[in-house]
Amino acid sequence: MEKITKINPGYNQWLSDLKSKIKRVQIKAAIRVNTELLNFYWELGSDIVKIQKESSWGDKLIEKLSLDLMSEFNEMKGFSKRNLELIRKWYLFWENENEFAKQLATQIPWWHNIIIITKIKNIGEAKFYIENTISYNWSRSTLTHQINRLIIL
Repeated sequence: MEKITKINPGYNQWLSDLKSKIKRVQIKAAIRVNTELLNFYWELGSDIVKIQKESSWGDKLIEKLSLDLMSEFNEMKGFSKRNLELIRKWYLFWENENEFAKQLATQIPWWHNIIIITKIKNIGEAKFYIENTISYNWSRSTLTHQINRLIIL
């Protein structure tokens, strides 16, 4: 390794730039996967709400859907009854908002969204927390702390 750096003095800078690029690509890929997952959850939430309105299955729909999806896609997470209920709740929280709100919500991780919709009841406040999560790259614990701090005040 030492011979390479003596032969090519630009190697260390190139390696440093390459490492930064790899990290940026990894972040972009994770964001893309998250966005696709949340777009899927949006459609699934919409479908669940629509089917529940049109059928007499009631709450058993989510339970049956969960069992069927977990059976078919047993290597995937996200199809538990609880998560399907959260998908439905998340969709209902944002359904009457414009496309901008949906786009905002799909820019943060799923569990950040869940923290927001379970602790915040006001759309304006929810947007505030999403925007700050994006701007300041808040972790789940930081987001929770910020919400709890303001709820106590």
